[in-house]
Amino acid sequence: MADGLVIRSTGSWYDVRNQDGHIYRARLKGKFKIKGLKVTNPIAVGDRVQFEVEDELENTAVIFDIAPRDNYIIRQSVHKTAHGHILAANLDQAVLLATLTLPRTSLGFIDRFLVTAEAFRIPTTVVFNKTDILNDEGLEYQREIQDMYEQIGYPTLATSATEGDGVEAFRDLLDGKITLLSGHSGVGKSSLVNAIAPDLDLRTNEVSTFANKGVHTTTFAEMFELAPGTFIIDTPGIKELGLIDTGKAEIAHYFPEMRDRLNQCRFHNCLHINEPGCAIKDAVAEGDIAESRYVSYLSMMEGEDNRR
Repeated sequence: MADGLVIRSTGSWYDVRNQDGHIYRARLKGKFKIKGLKVTNPIAVGDRVQFEVEDELENTAVIFDIAPRDNYIIRQSVHKTAHGHILAANLDQAVLLATLTLPRTSLGFIDRFLVTAEAFRIPTTVVFNKTDILNDEGLEYQREIQDMYEQIGYPTLATSATEGDGVEAFRDLLDGKITLLSGHSGVGKSSLVNAIAPDLDLRTNEVSTFANKGVHTTTFAEMFELAPGTFIIDTPGIKELGLIDTGKAEIAHYFPEMRDRLNQCRFHNCLHINEPGCAIKDAVAEGDIAESRYVSYLSMMEGEDNRR
């Protein structure tokens, strides 16, 4: 039995890298269920597994076991109700790429991603790409959004893959870590990675002018080694991000600016919607909590299909 790292998932087959760097095409031995977790993919990129070589000539292997995960990022499955889909496991950090136009990333989508990462205390940086296509007004608005997130503890970065702005800072952000890269299709993930690692030559595509939305260029999640000890996990563009396995009473705990005030509410079980003596609503009214963040919170609490 050998130890390996899952670096690519195509659904039923997985690319597994052994400790010597050799990569096998592997399949799962029988059905594998993770206790207490309903998921469409029992194995995710970043998983540490035990496997046996099945056929040296065909370069195939069989996975027998998955090591306990340090953490993972999960989203609601778009195909199976009440099931999740694990984007990646065993991460040092996540980087969410966002664009204010072509395509537009809503603040609600950013907040849902941050809540998902907070559930496992995965440090997250929001990178705003395509600054070169913004006018002065757009740049000013982006700076305001960056300030809002930085004030609650989320680092941000402004980049332009085409102009090279912020590319070195993006490279430094990834150094020595295993990083999940995520975001809508068309936000420029592949272009930004190609700017710092041209040898990877990730496939890029233009944003559809018909719908002003990105065109999928990444079909499966895949891990790439940029340098010794530096890995990125590139994921298919996410259209929407439904929360999974998060109870209503927990959601406020995953908003740092709310978490700091939870013990200040009159009622210990306050849901911060219409209860009297609510410190969260007071903070929103006073401008100490951004209204957009509170709107995102209400959307998650109501379970609205407002995930884009």
